[in-house]
Amino acid sequence: MISSITKKTLWLAPLSAAMLMLAGCNNSTAPAENLDADATTDTPMNIKIATESSYKPFSYTDADGKLIGYEIELVDALCAQMQAQCEVISQDWDGLIPGLNAQKFDAAIAGMSITPERQEVVEFSDPYFYSGIILIGKKGDNLSLDGLQGQPIASQRSTVSSQYLQDEHADADIKLYDTQDNAYLDLLSGRVRGMMSDKVTGTDWLKTEAGQDYEVKGDEISTNDDAMGIAFRKGDPLVAKFNAALAELKANGTYDQITGSYFGTSSTAAANSAVVNSSVGNAGVDTVVLVEGDDVNIDDNATIAAEEQFETATN
Repeated sequence: MISSITKKTLWLAPLSAAMLMLAGCNNSTAPAENLDADATTDTPMNIKIATESSYKPFSYTDADGKLIGYEIELVDALCAQMQAQCEVISQDWDGLIPGLNAQKFDAAIAGMSITPERQEVVEFSDPYFYSGIILIGKKGDNLSLDGLQGQPIASQRSTVSSQYLQDEHADADIKLYDTQDNAYLDLLSGRVRGMMSDKVTGTDWLKTEAGQDYEVKGDEISTNDDAMGIAFRKGDPLVAKFNAALAELKANGTYDQITGSYFGTSSTAAANSAVVNSSVGNAGVDTVVLVEGDDVNIDDNATIAAEEQFETATN
């Protein structure tokens, strides 16, 4: 089944009438000033980046409350490539684009698809990942995409999955949740019969002890544009800097190394076709992670333990 929608979608936030300079992560120097300064001085750019911390394996918290995951490692590498001082903070999904345009942070990376609706209010980097969506149900249940009428089906709100349900299966009893985790809880309790999920996050959940009695129902649902990008305010010069850094990570093998450690392949065919720009030099970065308002510092050079890395099945 092919849908014209893209991943997490339909999230509109009004643009400010006048765009102010980006707020720096130390709130003392605007990043726009740093963008001019970094070409002539050794002072690094200060960039605050928001993510959602309940979207495994892209971004989530470990047992100690530290932000980890694919996007966290990718951000570390991008900021190192740009010689930037980056601060990564956790933010509720519904607040990412509004917070970005309210200048609470400078960028957002959270498995966010590049959709026409979002492009009206924010600007995206080049794609860094692609994914489809799947239907999950209990093993032995004959639930299928052709039989969702009247059935309670869960999904995280404001995502491609929820929009797909509303567009293609409006006759289902659609239950929307603020996080993937809460949707999984209702699936486990039997309050919903199935769940529509991003393929990567859903496949990862099926590998857990909680998901061992569940399976994918039917084929992966392809969309016409499954590209994920980093969101910025419109006209922000950071877009070009991140694109150049991403291009260099792909050229020097860092992107393949990070992606391969999570998804069992050096890169996807779609990711290889992403548009990339010019390269920049190597550098280091000290990343500070703030988890839900708590001041928690972690070493950006620390590696995720082997047991926290996994391969996502590809069909």
